[in-house]
Amino acid sequence: MPPTSRELVLQTLEFRKPARAPRHLWVLPWAQDHYPDELAAIRRDFPDDIGGVSGHWSELPPTQGDPHMPGEYVDEWGSVFTNIQPGVIGEVKRPLIEDWDTDTERVHFPREWLSIDRDAINRDCAATDRFVLAGVCPRPFEQVQFLRGTENVYADLAAGEPRLAAFLKRMHELYVELLERWAETDVDGLNFMDDWGAQRGLLIRPQVWREVFKPMYRDYVQIAHAAGKKAFMHSDGHILAIYPDLVEIGVDAVNSQLFCMGIADLEPFAGRITFWGEIDRQDLLPNGTLDDIEAAVTDVHRRLWRDGGCIAQCEFGAGARPENVRRVYETWDRLTSAEG
Repeated sequence: MPPTSRELVLQTLEFRKPARAPRHLWVLPWAQDHYPDELAAIRRDFPDDIGGVSGHWSELPPTQGDPHMPGEYVDEWGSVFTNIQPGVIGEVKRPLIEDWDTDTERVHFPREWLSIDRDAINRDCAATDRFVLAGVCPRPFEQVQFLRGTENVYADLAAGEPRLAAFLKRMHELYVELLERWAETDVDGLNFMDDWGAQRGLLIRPQVWREVFKPMYRDYVQIAHAAGKKAFMHSDGHILAIYPDLVEIGVDAVNSQLFCMGIADLEPFAGRITFWGEIDRQDLLPNGTLDDIEAAVTDVHRRLWRDGGCIAQCEFGAGARPENVRRVYETWDRLTSAEG
């Protein structure tokens, strides 16, 4: 009997010679708006092995607007995003916390997220053979930027601002409570994210990252592993400097921009962590030829696949060509199914 999607993902994460690389397509609303037929065909021919699940919340935090449409959107914490184009997410132009002493209490901590229905989640997990990720995704660095403003957060980190540290502690406590609640369900993995890289390096000094944020991520991983779950993390940008740390704290799979960092420079980590994609969405997916896409996937497979350790993930977002997305999955299937 062929393995289920859930078994394929677990075999990949544990380097146990899966029959093929598991698939995971990330789709932005832009792709659905511009290429609905092509997207439907890709999903039909290359179905995902990883899925998510709703929390079936009895309460939801207050929000306003649509995050992917022009206009203003207010998120669960109270940050106001301004968007000028459909299909993507806008930016916060005026932070909620301009003054630590007077503005902190304006923030809404979305404890409504704790009101998950464990029985309903478990029923959804039992109804699929996919590997299921929890419907919660802590993002302390990004969320505090949305609330405080990126420039202000960088200045606070550089100055060792104690009020930032206190606020992050309070945010972290909520995220820990959320993950512990989800760890009691039948999901297969917990996930968290923060975009840590610019195009050529980390956004802050690695030592500051290790002092302030690494302990938070270690807590998230430990919560997952204590409950028998896998820990998944996403970060955009050039994050090569913290790859050893992600391995050290036990992250099972990391979604990062491999081509931004260089596949050869990531090869020392092959067999130690699973590369949860991706194929270059900055240049190759929108501008590459089919041969370029095939060569890129082949290079990732050659350098990073170790009887597993790679998930066939890419993002169908703004500018991506549907034929290139399709070629990503055709190539992964050809390379890894042949091995299996």
